[in-house]
Amino acid sequence: MSDKCILVGQSGGPTTAINSSLAGVIAAGVFDGTRIEGMRYGIQGFLEGRSVRLDEAFVSRVDIELLRNTPASWLGSCRYKLPLPSEDEATYERLFQRFEEIGAEGVLYIGGNDSMDTIAKLSEYGRQIGSDIRFIGVPKTIDNDLVDTDHTPGYGSAARFVATAVNEIAYDANVYDLKSVTFVEIMGRDAGWLAASSALALAAPDLVLLPEVPLDLDVLMERIASILDEKNTVMVGVSEGVRTPDGQLICERAAEPGVGVDEFGHLATLSGTGRYLAALTKERLGCKTRSVELSTLQRCASYAASRVDLDEAFDLGHAGFNAALAGETGKMCAVERVSNDPYSINIQLVDVVSVANRVKNVPREWIAEDGMGVTKELLDYMKPLVGELPAQMASLD
Repeated sequence: MSDKCILVGQSGGPTTAINSSLAGVIAAGVFDGTRIEGMRYGIQGFLEGRSVRLDEAFVSRVDIELLRNTPASWLGSCRYKLPLPSEDEATYERLFQRFEEIGAEGVLYIGGNDSMDTIAKLSEYGRQIGSDIRFIGVPKTIDNDLVDTDHTPGYGSAARFVATAVNEIAYDANVYDLKSVTFVEIMGRDAGWLAASSALALAAPDLVLLPEVPLDLDVLMERIASILDEKNTVMVGVSEGVRTPDGQLICERAAEPGVGVDEFGHLATLSGTGRYLAALTKERLGCKTRSVELSTLQRCASYAASRVDLDEAFDLGHAGFNAALAGETGKMCAVERVSNDPYSINIQLVDVVSVANRVKNVPREWIAEDGMGVTKELLDYMKPLVGELPAQMASLD
């Protein structure tokens, strides 16, 4: 074992694939003979002195393969907003002291937008004080909303679960000879990539509502009524982050009093969009309605994991390890799509400052003209990431 050491942490909401990225880091370290230390509960836990020796916890290929296929964050996570050095330099001094104590040559952080903000701040502070420690971001988020990367690990598996679940809910909703509307609420605070994946279902929703297009409730009711004139069962895939034209989140209309925000200023809970729309539809149209919240299953359903997603997450963790040892810092490992058919990618490094605190929205041209569906281009984008869906079923028609 060499004297080299890489420190790695996981942060933000867990996914089916985030442990595969961690496995990629560990596998690279074991092969290279590098000591791998893990932050327990992210940068916040590390500040409190909590870490674990990963190359000793996962010593065999079987151990690493099991980790690759384990959902959620093995190291534990946090939602800790690192302050600016000008606001709290003592926190940075303590962190860099801890980095030195543990002997870290590189620090990898596996996470989404807010985690990339952490890497950007740490790399800039390290530059200012002349530190040789390298800081690299490894992307993850089921929301698929990181810029400068074609897609993000965690998304493909979550999208595969969503498409499968929506398909099966549609069959269940169609068993009675009566008029009904089912809203399936899907995660996505600012971007509709995950809600869009509902359109991959064999029994695809009649309408797909994304945050990128403001939702006029009167127009929605008219659309649903017109579809009910033609068929009994209406399925609607809806992102939890859908807003009205004045910018209000639909879920705010259903929120319990006193719902707060997290350290990054995001609403602590976004659920309720489907419930509100179901109640409104029942009131306006007088038909049976139902709201189904897929909730945390979207990010932890390992039985629906996409093999492409797990493989790419592993490779990005491996690439982050290599980048740190090669002397790179202030970068995020990213995916460049080379081809859709056959599907192929390259892994590259991008400036983490350009990624942090930005959101990649679904392009307007990939959303139906009326704002209530998706185009073939978006379906073609998603299909390679999701992989083969479970066995086809008899048509509902």
